[in-house]
Amino acid sequence: MPNSTIRDNKRIEKVAAIIAALFLWQLIAMFVGNQLLLVTPMVVINTLLELLFTSSFWSAVAFSFFRIVFGFLMALFLGIVLATVAGRFHLTEIMLQPYISVVKATPVASFIILCLIWLNAQNLSVFIAFLMVLPIVYTNVLQGIKSTDEKLLEMATVFEVSWWRRLHYIYIPHLKPFLLSACSVSIGLSWKAGIAAEVIGIPEGSIGEMLYEAKVYLSSGDLFAWTVVIVVISIMFEKIFIRSLKAFFARKERV
Repeated sequence: MPNSTIRDNKRIEKVAAIIAALFLWQLIAMFVGNQLLLVTPMVVINTLLELLFTSSFWSAVAFSFFRIVFGFLMALFLGIVLATVAGRFHLTEIMLQPYISVVKATPVASFIILCLIWLNAQNLSVFIAFLMVLPIVYTNVLQGIKSTDEKLLEMATVFEVSWWRRLHYIYIPHLKPFLLSACSVSIGLSWKAGIAAEVIGIPEGSIGEMLYEAKVYLSSGDLFAWTVVIVVISIMFEKIFIRSLKAFFARKERV
């Protein structure tokens, strides 16, 4: 079966799954019969259309997007750097292990409340997104470095291959699945944690503030609409970033 046909079938399957989910949502909302508890998809769509034509919508999206993405990118960079150093020097791995374990085990809500003491609400989502993503990137990249073929490394040592060429031809191709997996998991987590931080910290002009106001005023339509916005932005960013990362690795493989 041609690749184009397979891709088309997958798209049809995804669209069918979305339509089925919306239909089920409509049936449940009709069965509940209470717009305060569960609104219909049409109400959410109408609310979204109204929000799209307001300046506060786009400013809130920009506010949260840039902060959460900045936190994710910082964690990605530092996680790769720390994992590289830890893979090179075992002592570094031992020293970092308690901190990584604590961050992985501590609930997000605990970090958010603690960080509200240290940081202002405007930058809270940056730090929380950073904190949630760092252990995932660090652990995955370190695992990739440790699982690199020892025979390849021995051969590189025998032939006195420079560190840069080892990185380019041995480590980067090998780390591809580990890094892609880390990014795929952590992007969604960064948005969950970042928005949770905004809902608790309530920084002015953020998506979190909009969600909090929807809860206070019992506006289920707004609550669901903003939730849809978060999901869509998170998925779109993940797909664009993962695709860009794959393109980067493809260019490296061709060189």
